[in-house]
Amino acid sequence: MVTLFDKASNGPAPSSAGMKDSYSTYQEPDTRVPPKARPVLDAVSVNGVAIAESDILAEAQNHPAENPGAALLSAARALAVRELLLQRARERQIAVSPESDAEGRSETDDDAAIRRLIEEEVTVPSATAEECLRFYENNRGKFRSEPIFEASHILIAADPADERTRAAARTDAERLAAVLAEHPSEFATMARTHSACPSAEQGGNLGQLTRGSTVAEFERALARMAEGEITPRPVESRFGYHIIRLERRIDGEQLPFDFVQQRIAGWLEASTWSKAVSQYIAILAADATVTGIDLLAADGPLMQ
Repeated sequence: MVTLFDKASNGPAPSSAGMKDSYSTYQEPDTRVPPKARPVLDAVSVNGVAIAESDILAEAQNHPAENPGAALLSAARALAVRELLLQRARERQIAVSPESDAEGRSETDDDAAIRRLIEEEVTVPSATAEECLRFYENNRGKFRSEPIFEASHILIAADPADERTRAAARTDAERLAAVLAEHPSEFATMARTHSACPSAEQGGNLGQLTRGSTVAEFERALARMAEGEITPRPVESRFGYHIIRLERRIDGEQLPFDFVQQRIAGWLEASTWSKAVSQYIAILAADATVTGIDLLAADGPLMQ
């Protein structure tokens, strides 16, 4: 006999309608293969030769940019240009002879082929003496010897991450600067006593300094100082606080044209070579079938 109560629970047995409702909410798991992710770039090819997306992603690390998309675009262009040049080298049956650099690293066959192709097909004239002189006269400020400073300092060291120590160091440095304003002859003595720099043993003397010898804040202070002057206020840098005395300065001098002519010729020829190679590649690109990327775009590397 069928009863309306389940024997084990003594409660009402589920009705067939209830069982049907409970099963109606069940869904079979989706076992379909998910769609493949869309490529990060449209398919890139040069005369029917595809450039793999994996190669573009790997190349992107060599092209720093403001965002990943720009890096990928730059990488794709570089690889497309490389493929274009390699195809031309094969067409010309360029003989490959890899060379080694100063560190003994040898070119790949592809690199050697591209180098040889450009050497054979891109002609760059030498810069004339007149062109070099014209560049010199228009850019005289570029051809001056670096100024030389002879300076001493007292460094009150402080970790930039420790605000309390930093504040205390600044107070100490300001106190020392105030004393030196009244007793400048005591600079060397106070450097030996208070400076955290190894130069303390020489009374703070740093010897001769040129651009790049010290941190930027120190250099800017020196550029504003007169010989014999001591900074009235400490100069802050990542190392702490400096009290600086400028012992002597030798201003930069105009370098004669004969001294820099070869350097100028190198600059002009390098610039001309770069433009000539860009024009050469643009001619190859205009005659090629390139998909997925525009090598001749107004903002592209060949049109800059």
